[in-house]
Amino acid sequence: MPDRLTKFQDLLAARKLDCYILTSDTNIRYLINFPASESILIVFPTKGSIKAKKTIYLTDSRYAEEAKLGLNGIIVEQFTQNIIKAMFELIVKNRAPRSGTSQKAGFDDRHLSLNRFKNFEKNCPKSVTLVCENHLVESMREKKEKSEVSQIRECLKLNLAAYKYLMDVIKPGLTEKDVLLKLENYVRAKDAGFSFDPIIASGPNSAFPHARVTDRKIKNNEPVLVDMGIDIKGYKSDLTRMFFLGKMSNLYERIYDAVKEAQARGIAKIRAGVKAADVDAAARNYLESLNLAKYFGHSLGHGVGLDIHEDPRLCAQSGVTLQEGMILTVEPGVYLPGQFGIRLEEMVLVTKTGCEVISRPKF
Repeated sequence: MPDRLTKFQDLLAARKLDCYILTSDTNIRYLINFPASESILIVFPTKGSIKAKKTIYLTDSRYAEEAKLGLNGIIVEQFTQNIIKAMFELIVKNRAPRSGTSQKAGFDDRHLSLNRFKNFEKNCPKSVTLVCENHLVESMREKKEKSEVSQIRECLKLNLAAYKYLMDVIKPGLTEKDVLLKLENYVRAKDAGFSFDPIIASGPNSAFPHARVTDRKIKNNEPVLVDMGIDIKGYKSDLTRMFFLGKMSNLYERIYDAVKEAQARGIAKIRAGVKAADVDAAARNYLESLNLAKYFGHSLGHGVGLDIHEDPRLCAQSGVTLQEGMILTVEPGVYLPGQFGIRLEEMVLVTKTGCEVISRPKF
């Protein structure tokens, strides 16, 4: 079994859970290194020094044979009608609870629709007690392993190459959609995909933090905000860059310098042991000193990995303390309605003594 799965089994034993139900495709993929789809993973914990008999991947006929070929040390079970009913039958069949007690089955309710949760309750036998235990897999995913860091670096390498390509592409007269088409062709030719739908926002459209790509023609003497990420084998990157065509106004230069300094202050604050909220404050307080914080409405950053938005978040409400191995974005922005917006985004790897800006690598 993968080391991640073994660690997760140990965590379940420590929580005194008799099994755990995973319904998130991303979390399943993380634990067993298999691209799950519409399936359920049932993990049984370690019992002392003896591993549980089975970790079960429950799927249907569309994916069963592929799973049997791709999974080692994990039992693949195929259901035919009701996956929830089949899941509980397997849990009861493989029960190893403490004597005289019901079987405690953990799950994460954030990954269940209301309808599916009702199905859980309807089909749950009396011998099984559902226990909501959120964030167990995500807590493991926050700190990236060396192999994960390497994969994200590969995404960033192509991400930066794509931005270099755009420097010769973005010109007055092209529409935002024209630029997107050229970018899509470039990335596709590299056998890669996007982490999310790219944002290409020109002129006043850049004042929308998550602007949609439009037919607006790019004009001279205005900014173009591009936010994109690359997906390679499931891992992702996320970077924002500003392009400017023609002559910058004094206001644009002043706002750009303010955002750049706010980002620098946030990055300088990052190291293991620092609170995520304090990093957000370092950038936000600087913008506040310039009376610009009111134009910065989103959090300073977020984790990136198998999902484009992962924990931890760099925001005022976060109670997280940063740990070595976390990968985060740092992306302050100032958005002036009807005029323009500026967002600068880098990705950093948290270290014991600070951080490495991995989106500025020496290739």
